[in-house]
Amino acid sequence: MFPWQKIDTVLLDMDGTLLDLHFDNHFWLNLIPQELAKQQGISEQQATQIVKQAYQNVAGTLDWYCLDYWQNKFNLDIMALHQLLIDRIQIRQDSLPFLKALKSQSKHRLLVTNAHPKGLHLKLSHTGLEQELDAVVSSHDMGYPKEAPEFWEHLFKQFNLQPQRCLFIDDNETILAAAKNAGVKHQLGITNPDSQQPHKQFNDFPAIHDYHLLLDELLLQGRK
Repeated sequence: MFPWQKIDTVLLDMDGTLLDLHFDNHFWLNLIPQELAKQQGISEQQATQIVKQAYQNVAGTLDWYCLDYWQNKFNLDIMALHQLLIDRIQIRQDSLPFLKALKSQSKHRLLVTNAHPKGLHLKLSHTGLEQELDAVVSSHDMGYPKEAPEFWEHLFKQFNLQPQRCLFIDDNETILAAAKNAGVKHQLGITNPDSQQPHKQFNDFPAIHDYHLLLDELLLQGRK
């Protein structure tokens, strides 16, 4: 699928790409409306409408991904609520074999996520994922979400990357397009970010449901 000998760096999203998105979907679409309904004395249906509208108002911006923003917006202790569902934070079953194979072929493994630093730290410490990464970047440290071209400009400069020798993997087609427009040569979508939901359809990018599908090709090219 990819010319691995021409790829030096693999840029990896976190939620839905290396971790199961089930935690995030359940947290933001179920738990938050439930807690808001309790707090305001309204129905869960009403709370769900309020929450979804609030999400739509800041979609694609840093605020959408900012835990501090939502704590202030809903007057809820977001990190304490994370602890209620922490066991749902799980690594995808195919992530570690893929990350180990990348290391064996001397590919730089760079996590690039829109996750807020507080949530990022919690997820990395809970899963141990960081042990299989060479570097971690949150868009909040860059000042721009991955949807923005400025994010990629800062990323390329900070890590001295050649975008034409990078592969970017994400479960969000809009963000894949942003990376492509910024100059990243190769993109790959993930069709099953949430293990509890049906597979997604990607229209403009190659996409897979299991990293094991890449391993033979990756390891074979590495032996040439």
